[in-house]
Amino acid sequence: MRVLVTGANGFVGRALCQHLLQRGFSVRAAIRRAGGGLPGCEEVIVGEIGPDTDWHRALGGVDAVAHLAARVHVMHETSVDALADFRRVNVQGTAYLARAAAAAEVKRLVFLSSVKVNGEASARPLTEADVPCPEDAYAISKWEAEQALAQVAKETGLEYVILRPPLVYGPGVEANFLRLIRVVARGVPLPLGCVQNLRSLVYVGNLVDAISVCLTHPVLANRTYLVSDGEDLSTPQLVRRLAAAIGVSPRLWPVPVAWLRLAAAVAGQRAALDRLLGSLQIDSTALRRDTGWQPPFSVDHGLAQTVRGVCTGPG
Repeated sequence: MRVLVTGANGFVGRALCQHLLQRGFSVRAAIRRAGGGLPGCEEVIVGEIGPDTDWHRALGGVDAVAHLAARVHVMHETSVDALADFRRVNVQGTAYLARAAAAAEVKRLVFLSSVKVNGEASARPLTEADVPCPEDAYAISKWEAEQALAQVAKETGLEYVILRPPLVYGPGVEANFLRLIRVVARGVPLPLGCVQNLRSLVYVGNLVDAISVCLTHPVLANRTYLVSDGEDLSTPQLVRRLAAAIGVSPRLWPVPVAWLRLAAAVAGQRAALDRLLGSLQIDSTALRRDTGWQPPFSVDHGLAQTVRGVCTGPG
């Protein structure tokens, strides 16, 4: 079976390409420019993703598509019209790819969306039945892309599967998760000992395994699923588990949450703090129930693989 992977050079894309190759798939990697460095994959340069991308060569002879390429959420957006930019890549680009895939007689397209479609916080574990509540431009574009994909499928007969993961971690992770690893490794005291939240995560090895199931499983056509490790952690628990994986002692100070919120408001960092203090849980049992899929890796295994190569101890 030949699978086209878009966003093949990305954090999840590289892991998916290697996973599919190990499972015996033939992998065609869609990349923006030459120099992908993806051993075992057939690389095809497609340029920027959008409503004008030429997918003809990339889709020839392909059985299924894993669409990971996207304009991703950024902390400090500089675009004059961020929503328009997100829509061009994530909505129009996805719809155009789906129509091209249908014309090329591709059977199924797996779309990597985001739990941010459901919202930024939860008082209970979110499910696929919850009404979408996207808040920022990135999340809105992902929700609109899901709807556009469903419309194309209705018109053409292309099968789709949508996966909404929470925060993805693993070797090569960047942004806030990488910064947290480095802070824990240096032994920096963190005033998070009083935090009592729960957040869902997904290890990249678990995510790509779920994607591979969605590419082929017969009962999943035209459905949307949440996917996670199945073990939710509080922020202090995550710090302790990271510290154990690194081999250092966690340094958590029991500072009242109200004090943290006041300090964050004064510093203009309320949104950043909310991600450390708030809960965002998902219920990923539907995918397991419908397919029998189980995450092949534990959280501790995932965290150990994530910290390897970043740090081996303090300093």
